[in-house]
Amino acid sequence: MKYLLAGLGNVGNEYDATRHNIGFDVADAFVIKHGGTFKVDRHVFHSEVKFKGRTFVVIKPTTYMNLSGKALKYWIDKEKIPLENVMVVCDDLALPLGTIRLRASGSAGGQNGLKNIELLLQSQNYPRLRFGIGNNYPKGQQVNYVLGKWKTDEIELVKLTILKSVDAVEAWSTTGIGNAMTMFNK
Repeated sequence: MKYLLAGLGNVGNEYDATRHNIGFDVADAFVIKHGGTFKVDRHVFHSEVKFKGRTFVVIKPTTYMNLSGKALKYWIDKEKIPLENVMVVCDDLALPLGTIRLRASGSAGGQNGLKNIELLLQSQNYPRLRFGIGNNYPKGQQVNYVLGKWKTDEIELVKLTILKSVDAVEAWSTTGIGNAMTMFNK
């Protein structure tokens, strides 16, 4: 069985360790846990790893967040992966830090990477993991907050939530989205 894990973020050192790049961080943790490495490929950093008899194609789009759909569509088509076997990981301002939400489908909810994916896939019917980054920013400072680095007192919780996200992706692939949602959407 083949799965695609897409961690959303932006390429470039200036975006490393920012809230908006948490999808990249989850993809990195998943690949490291399963002994893989990334290489540059068409529109993405790409890795392929095995987990419990499943092959995971793991991508981090190099198209920048707002054009994530281009990379995702290319790799779904290339690898012939059904949408129910695709998991997209992105940041979510509406969720408190330390919270993750798995969904089988749904709207973009204002997340520009998801908007572009929906536009190019012509569907909202793909699983996603939303990683809560909180919304502790002054009015008018949303962009600076999202593109900002984690605060020192947030880093430990971020690391733990990344590990929980990896566990959630594994559970989704072995037990299905419904069971994984029950386990992790608390």
